[in-house]
Amino acid sequence: MTALPVLYSFRRCPYAMRARMALLISGTAVRLREVVLRDKPEEMIAASPKATVPVLILPDGQVIDESLAIMHWALGRNDPQDWLQGSATESELIAEADGPFKDHLDRYKYPVRYDDVDPLDHRAGGLVFLEKLNSLIQTSGQLLGAKPSLTDHAIFPFVRQFANHDRSWFDQLPLPALQKWLGDHLASALFTTTMVKYPQWVSGDAEPVYALEVAA
Repeated sequence: MTALPVLYSFRRCPYAMRARMALLISGTAVRLREVVLRDKPEEMIAASPKATVPVLILPDGQVIDESLAIMHWALGRNDPQDWLQGSATESELIAEADGPFKDHLDRYKYPVRYDDVDPLDHRAGGLVFLEKLNSLIQTSGQLLGAKPSLTDHAIFPFVRQFANHDRSWFDQLPLPALQKWLGDHLASALFTTTMVKYPQWVSGDAEPVYALEVAA
């Protein structure tokens, strides 16, 4: 049997979610090692000392430990739904989601981790980005066109996290395009498969550990 890559992941991490979705849609089988963040395996830390998920270890020993890099690696092998539409707008939008919006999300959701933070100020700051996404979706159906792309799948796990912190507040926002877009992605077969629960991987477990099945 051909050796499979190893993926260290944590089910609820939005960075790991987007990496898993790209691996699934590209048809890339992996040995999935589900991590508990308070009990990270030594093997993962040895491979990637920054000790954050996701971490993909290829059969030749190469380590890819950034979620977007994993997405591009997987889709570079096989991109059956043309996620790699590629544009400057894509890079800018993902950078805004991963930068300013993620900063607002963290301070809105976890204000006790920061000094002198008002979570409602950061909720308002995040809302500015949500309004921008709503406008884009209203125009084209998805963030960069009529079809979902890497950009949609890279960003929506973070919108999900923001929305779920106070779902009643999010649901009453006048952002119908964004709310439908999020709901459609959450209900997709791809995301349902991505979120299947696996037990914690423990060093010494038999190999291969788990293989992600490609969503229909």
